[in-house]
Amino acid sequence: MRLDAMVEEATVDCYNESEQATGLFTMLEEHLALPFKTSVLGVEVKVVGVDVTEDDCIVAICVRGGERQRIAILDLPLPVPAPAGVEWIQAYRHWLSPA
Repeated sequence: MRLDAMVEEATVDCYNESEQATGLFTMLEEHLALPFKTSVLGVEVKVVGVDVTEDDCIVAICVRGGERQRIAILDLPLPVPAPAGVEWIQAYRHWLSPA
């Protein structure tokens, strides 16, 4: 399966779940085309980056005006067409899902 191969590529040298989350974050950071615009609760925002929280959750950094908000990447509505690299969000979701 393609997503399994992507997860394997991102986590090949990882020893625990925290390192695996960081590996997937790194792939997102490298491959997700930024910035892009999307709508969050009916408000247009610009996604300017991704980050990983202390509890290993990958978040999108959204900006509107002078305000910044971090939203879990899995909760982020994606625009149509989706930005290049969105398959890494799918790989992250796949990694989080129970086998």
